[in-house]
Amino acid sequence: MVRLHVKRGDESQFLLEAAGSTRLAELAPLVARIYNGRLKVQRLCSEMEDLAEHGIFLPYNMQGLTDEQIEELKLKDEWAEKCVPSGGSVFKKDEIGRRNGHAPNEKMQQVIKKTIEEAKALISKKQVQANVCVNMEMVKDALDQLRGAVMIVYPMGLPPHDPVRMEFEDKEDLSGTHAGLEVIEESEAQLWWAGKELKETKLLSDYVGKNEKTTIIVKIQKKGQGAPGREPLISHEEQKQMMLYYYRKQEELKKLEEDDDDSFLNAEWADNHALKRQFHGVKDIKWGPR
Repeated sequence: MVRLHVKRGDESQFLLEAAGSTRLAELAPLVARIYNGRLKVQRLCSEMEDLAEHGIFLPYNMQGLTDEQIEELKLKDEWAEKCVPSGGSVFKKDEIGRRNGHAPNEKMQQVIKKTIEEAKALISKKQVQANVCVNMEMVKDALDQLRGAVMIVYPMGLPPHDPVRMEFEDKEDLSGTHAGLEVIEESEAQLWWAGKELKETKLLSDYVGKNEKTTIIVKIQKKGQGAPGREPLISHEEQKQMMLYYYRKQEELKKLEEDDDDSFLNAEWADNHALKRQFHGVKDIKWGPR
C-alpha cells in the first residue's frame, strides 16, 4: 500500500494508505471525505465543550439578549423544559448569550469531556508523528462516540436549532464562516504531488510507480486554485532554533572579546620584573627632580 501524507498548505493533516492501482478519480474524493470528516469532529468537539459548560442552544430570537430584554419581549425558550440533562442541571450563565446556562451536573460534564478527548485523539494530527494511518472508519467511530455521549447526557435529545444536533444530522450552515472556508467539497477536491497535479483519469501508480511501500506527500486543494505554494526549506520551529543558536553564539563571542582585553598587563601585579627589582633595592626609583 502506498502511504499518503496528506497536507493542507504546509500543515500536516493525516496519513492514508491506498493501493497503487487506485484511480485518482476515487482517491481525491476519499481524501476530501476524511479531511472534511475530521473538520466535523473538531467543530462538534468545540460545540460540545460549550454544551457541557452552558447547556443547550437558545432560540435565535433570544440569543444575545439580557434577562430584562427577554422578559420585556415576553420570549420563552420552549425547549428548556423538554431538553433537560440527565441527573438535573447546574446553572452557569453563558456570558456570550448563546446557550441557556442550564449545564449538566459535574458527572455528566465529565462524560462529555472525556468523550471529546477520546474523539480528538482518534483524528489528531499527532497521529502523523505516531505513524498511524487514519481512515473513514476512524472518523465515523469518533462521530459515533460523540453522538453516544450526547444521548447519555441528553436522553430527550437536543433542540433542532442546536449546532451539535445540526452537525449530527448534516444540517449545519457554515456559509459566511471561517469553518465553511476550510471545507473542500468532494467534487472540488484536487490532489498535488511534487508540484504536479494528479489527474483524475490516471492511477496512483502512474505517478509513484509500482513500489507499494512508497510514502509521498500530497496536498489537497480546491480545483481552480492552482498549484500549492512550495514549502520553506526549514520549518518555522527550526528557524526559531537556528536564530536562538546564533544569538547564543554571538553572546559567547562578546564574552570572549571581553576576556581578550589585555589592559591588565599594565598593572603592577603583572610586571614580570617586579620581584627582581625589589631584591636589588631598585624598586620605585624615580628619575627627575624631587
